[in-house]
Amino acid sequence: MKTNGKGPALLRLNNQKRVMARLRKQRVTSRQELAEALALSKNTVSLIIDDLLEQALIEELGPVSVAAAGRPKIGIRLRPEKLQSAGVMVERNVIHWRVCDYFSQVLAEQTLRTDTSNPTRLLAELATLCRQLTERYPHLLGIGLGFPGIVDPRRGWMHISLPLEWQDVDLLTTLRRQIQLPIRIMNNVKAAALLAVEQCGLPTENGHFYLRVSEGIGGALIQQGDVFTGHSWTAGEAGHLIVQPGGPRCSCGRRGCLEALISKPAVNQQLAQRQPGLSWQSRDSAARVVDEVMTQAGGFLGAALSQIMLLLNPATIIIDCPWNVSETFCKTVRKTAQSNTLAFTAAHTQLHFPENRIDPANGLALAVIEASEQRLI
Repeated sequence: MKTNGKGPALLRLNNQKRVMARLRKQRVTSRQELAEALALSKNTVSLIIDDLLEQALIEELGPVSVAAAGRPKIGIRLRPEKLQSAGVMVERNVIHWRVCDYFSQVLAEQTLRTDTSNPTRLLAELATLCRQLTERYPHLLGIGLGFPGIVDPRRGWMHISLPLEWQDVDLLTTLRRQIQLPIRIMNNVKAAALLAVEQCGLPTENGHFYLRVSEGIGGALIQQGDVFTGHSWTAGEAGHLIVQPGGPRCSCGRRGCLEALISKPAVNQQLAQRQPGLSWQSRDSAARVVDEVMTQAGGFLGAALSQIMLLLNPATIIIDCPWNVSETFCKTVRKTAQSNTLAFTAAHTQLHFPENRIDPANGLALAVIEASEQRLI
C-alpha cells in the first residue's frame, strides 16, 4: 500500500503499520482476530489484508477454525522473506553485517576486517557496502548502522567513541547522500537490547534492562518497547559504574569501573595473573582458578545490578555475558544482587542469563523493521 498526504490516506497507512506489527508478533492470525486486537472495523482490516495479498507480502492458510454459525476464520501470515532489513555493526577494525527477514531470521552475513581509525575513509567504505547490499537484496526496507560509543540516534552524530578513537563525527549526512533506503543509526549495545527483549518474549509494557559484557560493557533500558537514551545519550552505561573504588584503571580514565573488572580483557588478565598462560579458552585446565575469578566477577556484577535495580526498577535484567556458562558466576551474581538491594525490589526483578549471545547486527536489522512500523504523525 503506497499512500501519501493527510487525512484518510494517512490513517489507512498507520493502520497498515499496526497490522504489520501485529502480524510480525503473532505469526499466524486471522482478519477477525486482527480487528478485535487492534480495535479496527472488519472492513478496514479486510481492505488492508487484501492490499497486502495483492503485494504478495502475506498468504492465506485456509480455515483455522469453524464456528457453529458464521464464516470460518481464515488463517493469514506474513511472508517474512519478502520484507528484509540489514544491520551493519562497526567495532574496532571490524565491520559485521547481517541481512534478516521480517522475523529476524538471518539470511546472510559477513565479517570484514578493515581499518577503522579514519572516520571519513570508513564512512565511505560503509556507503559502498550499503549500496552493494541494496543491489543484492532488493526487498530491503532499510539499513541499521551501529557504532560503539556515545551516539545521538536522531541526529546521527557520534559524540565520542573510545574503541574507535573518534570524536564529533557526523555519521548520517555522508551516508544519506549515497544511500536511498531509510537509515537508522544507533549504539551497538542499544540495538542488541531491542532484540534481547523480543527474543526473551518480554512484555513491552514493562521496563527491561539489557547488559552486554564483551571487550567493553554497555547497557540499555527498554521502556515501552523503545530504547531510553537519556539527556546526553549515555543512559545505560553500566560499564562505568564504580564497584571497586581505587581498583584497576578503566579506559575512561577512572578506577574501579565494572568494565575494568569483568570485561573479556579484564577476566583474561586476572586468569593469567593467577596462573601464567591461563585464559578463558583454556579454562577447563584450571577449574579451581576459574571459579575464583568467576566468584569475584559475579560479586562485582551483582553489586552493579543492585544499583540498577534500585534506580531503574526494571521488571527484567538480561545479562548477555560470556561468563554465563559458569554456574558459579550466575549464582554469585544473583546472591550479591539480592543481598545489596531491598528485598521487595529483588523479589520483583527477574534476572535472565541467556546461553546464546545476542548479535547487535541482528538488533540493528530489527530496529529498521520497528521503525518501519512506527506511525506517521
